[in-house]
Amino acid sequence: MEELVGLREGSSGNPVTLRELWSPCPRIRRAIRDGLGWLKQKLFREGEDWHLLMTLGVLMALISYTMNFVVARVVRGSGIPELKTILSGVILEDYLDIKNFGAKVAGLTCTLACGSTIFLGKVGPFVHLSVMISAYLSRVRTKAVKESENRRKQKEMLVAAAAVGVATVFAAPFSGVLFSIEVLASHYSVWDYWRSFFAATCGAFMFRLLAVFNSEQETITSLFKTSFRVDVPFDLPEIFFFVLLGAICGILSCAYLFCQRTFLIFIRTNRFTSKLLATSKPVYASLVALILASITYPPGVGRFIASRLSMRQHLDSLFDNNSWALITRNSSPPWPVEPDPQNLWFEWYHPNFTIFGTLAFFLVMKFWMVILATTIPMPAGYFMPKFVFGAGIGRLLGEALSVAFPKGILAGGVTYPIIPGGYALAGAAAFSGAATHTISTAMLAFELTGQILHALPVLMAVLTANAIAQSCQPSFYEGTIIAKKLAFLPRVLGRKLRSEGVIVEHFMNCAITTLAKDTPLEEVVKVVTSTDVAEFPLTESTESQILVGFVRRAQLMQALQAEPTSWPPEHQRCFQDILAGGCPVEPVTLQLSPEMSLHQAHNLFELMNLQSLFVTSRGKAVGFVSWVELKKAISNLTNPPAPK
Repeated sequence: MEELVGLREGSSGNPVTLRELWSPCPRIRRAIRDGLGWLKQKLFREGEDWHLLMTLGVLMALISYTMNFVVARVVRGSGIPELKTILSGVILEDYLDIKNFGAKVAGLTCTLACGSTIFLGKVGPFVHLSVMISAYLSRVRTKAVKESENRRKQKEMLVAAAAVGVATVFAAPFSGVLFSIEVLASHYSVWDYWRSFFAATCGAFMFRLLAVFNSEQETITSLFKTSFRVDVPFDLPEIFFFVLLGAICGILSCAYLFCQRTFLIFIRTNRFTSKLLATSKPVYASLVALILASITYPPGVGRFIASRLSMRQHLDSLFDNNSWALITRNSSPPWPVEPDPQNLWFEWYHPNFTIFGTLAFFLVMKFWMVILATTIPMPAGYFMPKFVFGAGIGRLLGEALSVAFPKGILAGGVTYPIIPGGYALAGAAAFSGAATHTISTAMLAFELTGQILHALPVLMAVLTANAIAQSCQPSFYEGTIIAKKLAFLPRVLGRKLRSEGVIVEHFMNCAITTLAKDTPLEEVVKVVTSTDVAEFPLTESTESQILVGFVRRAQLMQALQAEPTSWPPEHQRCFQDILAGGCPVEPVTLQLSPEMSLHQAHNLFELMNLQSLFVTSRGKAVGFVSWVELKKAISNLTNPPAPK
């Protein structure tokens, strides 16, 4: 207890301690203390709880508003489709803003916490998070070294960031780099190759190292361990069944891509759902989650689709090398109260449904449930569900073959039993590769499992599935771009579209507004104020119309505003005076010819990430071509207009 030392001057007679005696601003401190005491007495009187109710209402309102704010910010950029658009030369505001990082992490955490109910992954959001960090680091470096912003350098960082995003999810640097090349880059620079590998390797190594430090693994190993037979993993006649599996996955992926894109467009165009998404995104997300949760409830329908397993456990069980159909032929394993980590395949067995029934029912239900889940306006990855779905297709075929050939397929006088897990591995790579139009999913399957034994059959299944899917449907990411109406140039397939005879002259925009050096200044002002184009082509003279460069609208406006008001009366003011006064003229480094084919123009736009190009004939400006004209030309080839 502190010793009392006396009375403070002017006090009411109560003794004070040494600390209180020497405290600064005694009157202000005493007033604040008395005020807080009065407030405490008023607020916490017995029977008074209005302030608690008010605080509850305010906090819930803040939480509700924050959820709306988070969802609204996250939906503007959800992953790979937006990144494809940025790498093609289009600027999407706020997509690379580091302010979205917290909202993305919070939304992704909620999505992953739903587990098998929503059945969505994290590849796309992780790519987005990696891209945001890389863009922020690029801006930090630019400010640190005090250099101007470099678009080429930014693109290099974005491509490497995409590889890191995939590599840190699966701990697979090789497939991460290859996947980013196939999905994101129409024309990939060799300079980006080693940079992507270096960053992806660092990310994958740290991901597995953390698992060791956290005692999850004894050493650095593959994410999904398998125990396939090493001596003869498959017989030669089984190659036919792997190719058949690839064809099945290709056909089903086409159906999935068509249904997913059609449903997403319907959700965005339907009057009720579009209004709900525009005003109450959390309500729509809650309704969809409620529907999916009702179906995946384990004691109900979820009992037949292994809903108690996470996606990781789904893959662990589907990659099992034992044949469940042969094991359960003479026995009926009980359904455990909780999933058994050593026997996860018990979740797929039901005595009245059999293994084939549960696998088929799983595929039918997950087909439309995943499509419905992709419409939820929350950050989520859509690659992992397709990977698991493909593993289910392969497992079903593998179980059927193990029953048809219980002792295996005879080849060379030796019979080896069929491994259904190998078909699940090939099916996962084939279906996900067909849906994304990539071959690197085969490498991903090898890196995930550490198994290279099925390299040949997996590659053949992936190639077969891709051949079917790429000839019938756009990829999942391109379909999302179409549904979201993002700016993106579609591919040109000459044989299918019959575009060999289409040249630039057929689709270029001839309504071009040029400014000649001898154009009167009054005419220049009239042109600038009556149009809203960003660039004005500059010609040598009104008579020759020889293109010599272009002038940007913003810089021209500044030059016109800085023009002196007094000129000699005998001087005829023209555009040349503005140019001589310091208005910069940009050179035309690339230009199109009217005889250039649609293929050549399309490749040039993709290679250089261009937005528009001028068309010249013998040096004269005759028109221009932008994304609008290119997309319209390709659309007219795909869906020719009706004859008038």
